[in-house]
Amino acid sequence: MEEEEKVILVNENDEQIGLMPKLEAHQKAVLHRAFSVFIMNSKNELMLQQRAHHKYHSPGLWTNTCCSHQREGETNVEAGIRRLQEEMGFTTSLKDSVSFIYKAPFDNGLTEHEYDHVLLGKYEEDPVINPEEVVDWKWMPIEAVKRDILVHPELYTEWFKIIFEKFYSHITL
Repeated sequence: MEEEEKVILVNENDEQIGLMPKLEAHQKAVLHRAFSVFIMNSKNELMLQQRAHHKYHSPGLWTNTCCSHQREGETNVEAGIRRLQEEMGFTTSLKDSVSFIYKAPFDNGLTEHEYDHVLLGKYEEDPVINPEEVVDWKWMPIEAVKRDILVHPELYTEWFKIIFEKFYSHITL
């Protein structure tokens, strides 16, 4: 049996203070480091993914291109590039943008409490999605995403809505 992935516990200055298995961190609502990748194309469209239905939180919801947790010793950008390849089947360069702390409880009793780093990149091709992670994907004009979140907030992940509300100006390349 493979060891459960650990997340990096951080303080409010994003300084590492320990490691904890991912599920335990979400059960205990402990602050940990994470990242959210936003891939745009030249038409100012954002690549969205629909999370796999078996994910233990936010299953089947639409969200940014990919997101996950850094591993110990990995930079934000290295983690983003790794996860983009694992989930969406392509690689592109990323740049570290803005970061923020959020806390979002879920219906299943778990809580996301993350120090989230927003990573930006450009890509023009179609992804080759990993069905273990992603059910569907689409390009969507960034303004249309903004409008659709207002009309159908229940279709989107909590962190995605927070990023769109607070950091919209940072994700438009």
